[in-house]
Amino acid sequence: MLTTLARAATRRPLTVIALWVLFLLLGFGLGTGVFGRLSDNVADIPGTESEAAARYLDRADPAGESITGVVEGTASDPALREQIERAVADVRSLDGVAAVPDPYATRGLTAKDGRAVIIPVTLEGGLDDTAEEDTVDAAAERIRQIDAPEVHVSGGPLLGTQIGERAQEDVKNAELISLPVVLALLLVVFGGLRAAALPLVIAVSGIAGAFLALFLFSEVTDISVYAIQVTTMLGLGLAVDYALLMVVRFREERRNTDDVARAVERTVAAAGRTVLFSGLTVAVSLTGLLVFPSVFLRSMGLAVAAVVVVDMLAALTLLPALLARFGGSIAPAKVRPEGEEGRVFARLARFSARRRVAVVAGVVPVLLVLALPVTGMTINLGDAEQLPAGTEARQLYDTVDEHFPPGTGVSPITVVLKPGADAATADRIRALSPATESHELPGGATVLRVRVPGSVDGPEATALVERIRDVRGGEPVEVTGPAARLVDFREMLSDRAPWAAVTVLAGIFALLFAFTGSLLIPLRTILTTLLSLGAALGVVVWVFQDGHLAGLLGSEGLGALSLTAPPLIVAIAFGLAMDYELFILARMREARQLTGDDREAVVTGLRRSGRVVTCAALLLAVVFGAFMTGGFAPILQIGLGLTLAVLIDATVVRMLLVPATMALLGRRAWWAPKPLRRAHDRFGLHEEAPAPVPTGARSSSR
Repeated sequence: MLTTLARAATRRPLTVIALWVLFLLLGFGLGTGVFGRLSDNVADIPGTESEAAARYLDRADPAGESITGVVEGTASDPALREQIERAVADVRSLDGVAAVPDPYATRGLTAKDGRAVIIPVTLEGGLDDTAEEDTVDAAAERIRQIDAPEVHVSGGPLLGTQIGERAQEDVKNAELISLPVVLALLLVVFGGLRAAALPLVIAVSGIAGAFLALFLFSEVTDISVYAIQVTTMLGLGLAVDYALLMVVRFREERRNTDDVARAVERTVAAAGRTVLFSGLTVAVSLTGLLVFPSVFLRSMGLAVAAVVVVDMLAALTLLPALLARFGGSIAPAKVRPEGEEGRVFARLARFSARRRVAVVAGVVPVLLVLALPVTGMTINLGDAEQLPAGTEARQLYDTVDEHFPPGTGVSPITVVLKPGADAATADRIRALSPATESHELPGGATVLRVRVPGSVDGPEATALVERIRDVRGGEPVEVTGPAARLVDFREMLSDRAPWAAVTVLAGIFALLFAFTGSLLIPLRTILTTLLSLGAALGVVVWVFQDGHLAGLLGSEGLGALSLTAPPLIVAIAFGLAMDYELFILARMREARQLTGDDREAVVTGLRRSGRVVTCAALLLAVVFGAFMTGGFAPILQIGLGLTLAVLIDATVVRMLLVPATMALLGRRAWWAPKPLRRAHDRFGLHEEAPAPVPTGARSSSR
C-alpha cells in the first residue's frame, strides 16, 4: 500500500497537490463554519438521572433561556435608577422576552453596599434558534446602553457565544505565535527554507482537516468550545512531527542516490511505515474516549482521531508529492565521519545502558513524586472564573462576587418530585437546606429548587446532591442541575475509565507487537509512558488545582481541574508518547536487522532518532505553549499538561529510561512465544531494509 502511494505521488505529483489544495480550500472555507456551532454544554450524559430529569422538566414546564446584566454604579443615584428602569421596560417589551423583574423591588437584585444592580432576563420557551439569537442580542444591546461606570451582560446563550469568540481569537493568536517560531526552528534544523517550509505545509493541511472534521461532526452532534483549540494544537503538532520524520529520512536517502523519485519511494517505505503505525497508535489512544457515554468526550475522540488521520494521510501523500516535485533542490544530509553522528545521544544511550539500575532507581521515584498530586485530583464544571479577566463574562462574574453574597447567581439544585411521591420526602429534602423554593407543575409534579452557598459545582453543592439522593429512598424523585450533572459525570468517569483503559492498552499492545514482534517491548513502553503521563498530570493538578505558580500562567488556583482536561490530556499525551517510542523503535529494529547486535542496536537507534525526537518534542512544545497564551483555564490546563508530557517523555523517558530498561531486558526484550512469532512473521510489520551507508558517510541529522 505504501509503495503504491509513493509511486502515485512521484508519478502524478501535481495531481496529488491539486487535490490537497481543493481540500485546503474546503477546510478553510466550509470548515470554519464550525465556529458558529460550538456548545459549552459538556457535562450532559444521555441516560443519566440529571439528563432524564431535565428532559422531564422541558416537557412538563418548558422554560426559555436566560441572560444576566450587571450594572456597577451608585444604585440609589436617581439618574442611574431612571436609566435602569427605562432599560427594564424596553427589554420587557421585546418579542421573545418572558420576564424581567424590577431589580429595585425584587429582593437580592440590588447589592447591599448599593454599588451594583442585577438585571435578569428570562426568554420565552420554544423559541427557534434565530428568534432566540435576535432576542438575546436586542436585550443585551439595550442593557449595555445604560450609562454607568461598568455594564456587563452574559450568561445562557451569550456565555456560549462569548466563549466561542474567545476560542476563535485564541486559535488565531496561537497560530500567529507558533507558526513563525516553528518555521525558525525548522530553518535551524534543516538549514534551508524549502525543506523547512514542507512541515508547515503539512501543518496547515492538519489545521484545515481539524476545521473540516469538526464541521462535519457538528452536523450530527454537539461540538465543544474546547474542540477548536485541542484539535488545532494536535493537528498542527502531529503534522510537524510526521513531516519532520519524513523530510529527515528523505535527506538521508538523497545522500545515497541522485534519483529523487527513488529517494521518495524509499522514504515512504521506511519512515512512512513509522508514520502509518504512529497515526494508528494515536488514533487507538483516542478510541478510549468513545467508551464514555458523554457526547462531549465521544465527539472529541472522533474529531481528534479524524485530525490524526488527516495528518497521517498528508504525510503519506501530499508530502511525497511535494518532495517529488521540489525535493531535487533540498540538500542531502551532511556527511559526518564515523562516530560523529548523534554523538550526544549515543553517549546518553551508553551511559544509561551501563548504569541501568541506577538510572531506573533515580528516574522512576522522581516521576512518581511528580505524579503524587494526581491522587488528590478533583474535577468540576467550571464557570466564568475560568475565563481571562478581560472577557465580559468574567467581568460580570467578578462584579457579582465583589458586591453580592456568596451563592448569588448560582444555579440551584433542582429536585423533581413526580406524581405519586410521598409528601414526607419533600419535607426531608427541604430540611437539608432552608433556602428551598417550590412550585407545582401541570400534571401533579412538584419542583424544589434548593440553593446552596459556594460555587455551582463546589463541594457543598455536590455533597447536597448526594444527600438528597440518599434521603429520597425509593420514591420517584430525580435531581438535576449543574451540580447533579457533575456528580453524574464523575460517576461516569469512574465506571467507564477501567474499560477505556483496557480498550486503549489492548489496542496499543497489539499495534506495538505488530511493529516489533515482541511481547516485552509493548509492556515496557506502556509502563514508562504511564510514568511520564502521571508526572505531567500531577504538575497540572499542583499548579491549577492547588494554585502553585498558577499566576505565572495568567490563572489562579481553582480548587479543581476542568472536567474536560484530565481525559483529554491522558488520551492525547498517551498517543503522542507513542510517536516518539515508534520513532526510536523503528531505528532500533533497523539496526538490529542489519547487525544482529541487541545492545548496539539500542545505541544506534537512539543515535539516529535522538535528534528527530528532540526536535519534534521542542516543536510540539512550541505549538502547545502558544495555546497557553489565551488565558482560558481549561485550555491552559490542557496546554500545560501536553507540553510537560511531551518534554518529559522525549527527554527523561526516551533518552534515559528506554535505553536503561532495554539494557535490563537484554536479548529478552525482543522475545515472543513461537506461535506469536510465526504470526508476526506472516502478518506483522516488515520494513524494507535500508540501503547500506558507505563508511564515513553517515548523516548527523538523526
